[in-house]
Amino acid sequence: MKSINDYIELDKQLLWHPYTSMTNPAPHFLVDSASGYEITLATGEILVDGMSSWWSVIHGYNHPKLNQAIKGQVDDFAHVMFGGLTHRPAIELAEKLVNVSPQGLQRVFLSDSGSVSVEVALKMAIQYWNTQGHPEKQHFATPRSGYHGDTFAAMSVCDPVNGMHGLFSKALTSQHFVSAPPTGFNAPVNETYLEEVETLFKQHHEVLAGFIIEPVVQNAGGMRFYNPRYLDEIRALCDQYNILLIFDEIATGFGRTGKMFATDHCSISPDLMCVGKALTGGYMTLAATLTNDRVAMGISDNDGVFMHGPTFMGNAMACSVANASLELIESDNVISKISQIESWLNNHLNRCETLPNVKDVRCIGAIGVVELDSPVNQHEIQPKFVEKGVWIRPFGKLIYLMPPYIITEQEIKKLSDAIFDVASQLN
Repeated sequence: MKSINDYIELDKQLLWHPYTSMTNPAPHFLVDSASGYEITLATGEILVDGMSSWWSVIHGYNHPKLNQAIKGQVDDFAHVMFGGLTHRPAIELAEKLVNVSPQGLQRVFLSDSGSVSVEVALKMAIQYWNTQGHPEKQHFATPRSGYHGDTFAAMSVCDPVNGMHGLFSKALTSQHFVSAPPTGFNAPVNETYLEEVETLFKQHHEVLAGFIIEPVVQNAGGMRFYNPRYLDEIRALCDQYNILLIFDEIATGFGRTGKMFATDHCSISPDLMCVGKALTGGYMTLAATLTNDRVAMGISDNDGVFMHGPTFMGNAMACSVANASLELIESDNVISKISQIESWLNNHLNRCETLPNVKDVRCIGAIGVVELDSPVNQHEIQPKFVEKGVWIRPFGKLIYLMPPYIITEQEIKKLSDAIFDVASQLN
């Protein structure tokens, strides 16, 4: 029988983890079980989860309703191909998504992951303009500090300088970038920024199929919060210059910013919207690209078909658990609870502002961010948090929390105290 150390050694030898070197791997901790907001390691430590497993496990681990959704579906069938066949879980999920999404988004294309949902959106935009007699519209505009995934088209619209994909720059399609939106959720709108966007549109609108942006919060590009009014103004500019507007709600969707979608902080709707991560409550990989009739019917003109078809599109188990997750959001009145989480995060993270190496502390919804003045060493800092009984995974200069929505104030305090203690020990 293998020991814990045996498994850890096999992991180092065989598994290539995300953003990790094989020659000098970061430490990985063997999980034995997880329930609620806690992760239990094979070595016995119980960790309060501050990450929701990369922002997806919004209802906590091992939730009985989500478990039952998986078990009930597998007894019928786990998966059938979505070409020529359909099933109730997918149809019900599409109906639920349309009902809770911004007005006008009435068509749902299901895919495997958030990054693929971005690929789908970009392909939809290009194909739409091709059917409308504008095959030259093949490129995209996007703000710097954005992040949209690790696949090739998605990488091309991530920040080309400060992002993580610079190595591939010569292999990627060249896109058009504007500055990142000025920070501050309540800060006044900077008209100079909007003039920059309009200048780019004036110069390049003939080749631009779309403008893609993470609404309200730029996540992996720096956890930057900005005024939602910029989105209202960008919507008007996209309409003026005949450019489709694409919102990437993969990280912000399903309540994370205090609204069902970050888009709900403003008064407009995009032409396309990508969702993923929390869609299934963190149980299975599933994503969706929603679009309006203009795009869907435009692509379908003259018997046109959209050229994309994942093998596991509309997986029945994933759709079933997504339906259960959306039902939990509604029945548990989850969105209203997030304002309480925001208050707890503000109250308990604010003392980090007293530390000399902390540049900023900011919170919105169930997102709390402590920005340091220099990057952290992942290898060194991760074990420190485990020693304190919490699971927090910083990146760059950011130590942040995106806890499950079932979190309590006591656990928020434990997470925040751990951040304060560890940050105070950094040079």
